[in-house]
Amino acid sequence: MRMNPRETGTLGPERVREAARRLELYRQGKQKLDARLCDEAQWWQARHGAGSREGDSRRCARPVSAWLFNSVCSKHADLCDRIPVCTALPREAGDEADAAMLSKILPVICERCRFPQLYADNAWNKLKHGMAAYGVFWDPRLENGLGDIDIRRVDVLNLFWEPGVSDIQDSPHLYLVGLEDTATLLSRYPQLETTLRQGQTLMPEVGGSYLFRDPAVDGDKVAVVDWYYKVVRPDGRRILQYAKFVGDTLLYASENDPRYAGRGWYDHGEYPIVLDVLFPEEGSAAGYGLIAVGRNPQGYIDELDGHILEYANWASRVRYWAKRSLGVNEKDFLNPDKRIIEVEGDLDEEKLRQITLTPMDGMLTDIRQMKIDELKETTGVRDVNQGSSVGGVTAAAAITALQEAGDKGSRDCIAGSYRAYVRLMGQVVELIRQFYDGPRCFRIAGKDGAWQYIRYSNRGLQDRETGVDAAGQPLYRRPVFDIDVRAEKESPLDRMSRNDLMLDLFKAGMFDPANREAARMALSGMDFEGVSALRAAMNGQTPGGYGTV
Repeated sequence: MRMNPRETGTLGPERVREAARRLELYRQGKQKLDARLCDEAQWWQARHGAGSREGDSRRCARPVSAWLFNSVCSKHADLCDRIPVCTALPREAGDEADAAMLSKILPVICERCRFPQLYADNAWNKLKHGMAAYGVFWDPRLENGLGDIDIRRVDVLNLFWEPGVSDIQDSPHLYLVGLEDTATLLSRYPQLETTLRQGQTLMPEVGGSYLFRDPAVDGDKVAVVDWYYKVVRPDGRRILQYAKFVGDTLLYASENDPRYAGRGWYDHGEYPIVLDVLFPEEGSAAGYGLIAVGRNPQGYIDELDGHILEYANWASRVRYWAKRSLGVNEKDFLNPDKRIIEVEGDLDEEKLRQITLTPMDGMLTDIRQMKIDELKETTGVRDVNQGSSVGGVTAAAAITALQEAGDKGSRDCIAGSYRAYVRLMGQVVELIRQFYDGPRCFRIAGKDGAWQYIRYSNRGLQDRETGVDAAGQPLYRRPVFDIDVRAEKESPLDRMSRNDLMLDLFKAGMFDPANREAARMALSGMDFEGVSALRAAMNGQTPGGYGTV
């Protein structure tokens, strides 16, 4: 159900009811994805929950091994080793000063929003379930009512978009459902009292994240819908509008607000949600993760472990065949402290014989090891990635080369997170352009580690008049910036590789002033981290250029 893309004007109850019906259609189209996410979450929690008894090998034939858990943890460590930070690059020389300021301000905004923790938490969801979501919002309640940018985690189970789109930005509508406290909501929106009294609210199960919530606590909460939708204006410009409602009661609509009716809720015109997908699915904005890939081999490993342990349990017990006319007191026979056991009649192997089991076929353990190796290969976590020496390789350089080759999967995963981070920071820049009307104070790291305080507003980001066209109408240019991403901290392998490269360049004499011209020619054809700073130093320039404040 699509809204007429040119439909604008006052948003009333009929359109709210239409939006609620569309939300239900979106929810039905997303049921398969929600069911998979919930099933994976329950499976993971049952295996690794504190109350799980599956790993009790004393009497249980269903042990729980942690090979898949190890793969997820290893990939998570790789992601957290390379938490992204960004630099704003200008597209025109006149924007270098603002690019330098943004390069200092963006990390401060991320730190205030506790982005490293958000990134680490979302990395778990990305690896386990194949996708994670960030929200980039303007919260007018922050900074004592002045308002500021808020970056938050978003539960994918609470997001609803048009089925079939591969990018949520292509969906004509986007819904974000959440539970809010009833009393708090009534204090802000008294018009909700009639709706709540009549029970005309969306059921909490619309938001699937409440899978592990307590129904007794959720009884005092109400499902609130944030509705984002795109509208095409008569001049062809696409704008983003926003509405909040409960049931069929409208709480807010940007179309009804004179400040946003013509310009839209956010000037960048995009949904304030960024998805970070691991393994994409064709024809869907969602993806799948390591649980979907490794769950099957992990199940076979656990099943084989159960068979092996069950056999070991039987084989480790001394048991006997005994005739009924044995003439031995069973209680005395089973008492290890009984030194002398009396018997009646003759005792031979015909009357009492130990039960012996044939040795277990080694094929069973071989198959188990093959499934373990399969899980390691399919999840990209081999022994060498965790520092183990395999195949007789002991040389440090050889192990380093193997680790570098084995990190292809991790690098691809990290590159996907960096692409999501670029979109995230792009929206942050646009919110700065829209809302930072007055100067804001930021504390940044200055030279020699000393703190430096700077003030910045969006004045340098606004459209600038560059001249007039043939008809005499003014022409404007909007400053545009590219987001360059790098790892906040290099991994030990990256640092060692770069240090070895610098040492090799030094041994080759490229830092000798007499070889400056030859060094310039050599560096012009090289591409590695830090080559720009070396080129600048060769040319007598200060490394960093516009990146300093």
